[in-house]
Amino acid sequence: MMRTFLLILTWTGCLFNATAAEKNINEQSQLKQKISQAITKFEQTSREDWAYQVSRYENEEGEISSSIEGFTPEAEQAKQWTLLSINGETPTERQAKEFVDSKLKQAEKQEKGANYALKLGEIINLDSLELESETDSHLKAGFQVYLSKLGEDARGKLQGVLSYNKQVQFIESITIINTADFSPMFSAKISDLELGFTFISINNKVLPKQQELQMKGSFAFFTEIDEVSTDTYSKYHYKGS
Repeated sequence: MMRTFLLILTWTGCLFNATAAEKNINEQSQLKQKISQAITKFEQTSREDWAYQVSRYENEEGEISSSIEGFTPEAEQAKQWTLLSINGETPTERQAKEFVDSKLKQAEKQEKGANYALKLGEIINLDSLELESETDSHLKAGFQVYLSKLGEDARGKLQGVLSYNKQVQFIESITIINTADFSPMFSAKISDLELGFTFISINNKVLPKQQELQMKGSFAFFTEIDEVSTDTYSKYHYKGS
């Protein structure tokens, strides 16, 4: 009788474990599907169809700079970008021209394959997604990160967490930090890195709201790296067809 009872307990335990494992697999698959769809939703929203402003701020080793830029989706690239303010002052004609020239050069490099914008599909490793918490309105998930622009040494040393809006079905924020020192290039070491991205949904289109970078480290063993930068997007106005 005791042996039969133990066999029943063992069988029940195996069944419970199998059911729990199957439930976990289903939840993981659903999470992956939701985030994958949210990534597609963002990447299919073209910023080229929107007019907007970007407020940029940078503090690099105590040297502070700021600007406010305006973008309008004009057919002629030279008319798309306007420098509205630089370091709190109205730009000179020379500064305005140099700004437009730099944007044209940037656009030319992008057309040749140099992508300046980070893609969510490259940031978020879907296979590594793990649900951390969930409420009626949001879920939070962690994931592994590899950014090729930070070099091979950063592999396995970056961790991300995202917040997903369940009602509107989009990724509201992403935060990436380093879990160990890494070297993005020869003689450079990054000890502290935090990247933050927030997004906004307008008429079911997902657009950048803010990008933040905080980075500390050293270069050539004696030069300190201490950088903070923020790009804030605002005044979106749809101009597409």
